[in-house]
Amino acid sequence: MAYAFDTWAILNGYGTRGLAKSSPEAAREFVMGDLVTKADLPAAMDTLSLRLTLGIGVMLTTSLATLAAIIKL
Repeated sequence: MAYAFDTWAILNGYGTRGLAKSSPEAAREFVMGDLVTKADLPAAMDTLSLRLTLGIGVMLTTSLATLAAIIKL
């Protein structure tokens, strides 16, 4: 289910509430930078999966090296 909302109108309302004029643009860039379209979703999921796999691999390797060093003492 998708919801359409006008982010620009919402963020422009900030100016009437006393925030700086650059606040809406900064907030929009912050929010829109994290959004992914349906076309980009598979690539984003592949990237996240790769980062997770590499992170777990590094942790496992570090743990095994530490364990081997402790056993050698």
